[in-house]
Amino acid sequence: MSNSILVTGASGVLGRAIVNAFVEAGAPVRQAVRDLKKAKPGVDSARWDYADPATFAPALAGTGGLLLIAPSLDANAPAELAPAVAAAKAARVAQIALISALGANQNEQATLRIVEHIVVDSGVPYTILRPNFFMENFSEGFLADGIREKRGIFLAAGDGKTSFISVRDIAAVVLAAFQEPLIGQELDLTGPEALDHFAVAKIIGQVSGRAVAYTPLTEEQMVAGARAAGMPEPAIAYVNMLYSVVRAGYLAAVPPDFERVTGRQPISFAAFAQANAGAWK
Repeated sequence: MSNSILVTGASGVLGRAIVNAFVEAGAPVRQAVRDLKKAKPGVDSARWDYADPATFAPALAGTGGLLLIAPSLDANAPAELAPAVAAAKAARVAQIALISALGANQNEQATLRIVEHIVVDSGVPYTILRPNFFMENFSEGFLADGIREKRGIFLAAGDGKTSFISVRDIAAVVLAAFQEPLIGQELDLTGPEALDHFAVAKIIGQVSGRAVAYTPLTEEQMVAGARAAGMPEPAIAYVNMLYSVVRAGYLAAVPPDFERVTGRQPISFAAFAQANAGAWK
């Protein structure tokens, strides 16, 4: 059996960072993408589509492990990922690592908590990784255009603090999860500090040389904006739930798991912003 790791969602912000981490480490990796045109050139790739479970077995053939990234803001994730887990078990992979979310284990009805149970109950050796919101949401994700075009962050996050983490740091832990391996571990991954969005806007403004402001929205305003942008109703409900958790202060924790695994501190938002200042100019 190959020791190559199949990375799902490899064309996304996190998936790309994970594939890059494996390539930089000289570790064998196969990228799983829905559209092969979006695969990283020069890296082994396979088609993977949660809407087409027939793609799972060919993608898993010859691999030693599976990194599962649930489709973004997908309330139907358990139904979509269960066949993928079953396919991995049938392929006799040595390990499944799941990207969940910080705090998912605090609510047994949470979508990603249900997926966690599917992975754990499969009988395949597992690792559960629960990262907080990505720093990259501001530089290349769903908040980037608002910062560049409107010089603002518009969310119903109140003054709740979040211990944002860079996808590069998440990727470092994914690499360790398979290389160590970190079997049976459930890790909470965050940055080194918790910031509210007022502080985030100030930091981005300082490094970009542009005035950037955070405007706290009501839930109703955020929902209306999401609808106007064409976001599906299940995704809107998911986003609304996520930011209710932020407002309540539940995503401000800074656990020691990242430093324990890597032996270093995660990157701070200030350092991240300085390194990515060009994204907002």
